[in-house]
Amino acid sequence: MDISEVRIKLMDDPNDRLQGFCSITFDKCFVIRDLKIIRGMKGSFVAMPSRKLTDRCPKCGTKNQLRARFCNDCGVELHEDRAIKDDAGRAKLYADIAHPINSGCRDMIQRRVLEAFEKEIVLAQKPGYRCSYDDYGEDRIAGLKHPQESETQEAEAPAPAASTEPAASPAPTPSPVSASDGRTIRIDGPDGSRRRIEPAQPDVTRPHHMDAPNRAPSVASEGEAESEDGFGAGVV
Repeated sequence: MDISEVRIKLMDDPNDRLQGFCSITFDKCFVIRDLKIIRGMKGSFVAMPSRKLTDRCPKCGTKNQLRARFCNDCGVELHEDRAIKDDAGRAKLYADIAHPINSGCRDMIQRRVLEAFEKEIVLAQKPGYRCSYDDYGEDRIAGLKHPQESETQEAEAPAPAASTEPAASPAPTPSPVSASDGRTIRIDGPDGSRRRIEPAQPDVTRPHHMDAPNRAPSVASEGEAESEDGFGAGVV
């Protein structure tokens, strides 16, 4: 069995532990994707495609990842250190989906992948470089369902800043105020000045019964006191 093709996808951050992804093709007829190139303590190595291990919630039976602290369904709190340990005491959190079953096959895969990785780094420095790794468009920008809404929001101008100057208060509208003794006081102008308007004096030379023959003459009640300023004094 021979590796007929290796495709590499470099990561944007060269200082990241995950240096890239790769896919390998065996004998031009079988492809394995998502092998990882990882920077380790002794240099880069190739990790096989894997999945996170899960266990079931003791209360509702829902599957949860081994590092989950709470059940995804019922919310019950789970024990954090519940993963199975290997012979070295390390928690086994991942399982390989595809992997070699002997060291010779593993060494061959790792050697070919790392050789292609070094070549890809050199190619990436050249102008017009294009990655050959097929990521099914996962790096493309998604389209908006209503793009006109976003364009409208961007086109809107920012609201003007509120003025710090106090707004001028409108001048009070003059309104008449009636006094209890028949006087009328009117507010003139915004300064609050007042002016008293005297009511018209009745014609004392013409008897009341001549103006209203069917009404009895009004008689002042006994002991009726005059107003404090003499206004209306002597008028019956």
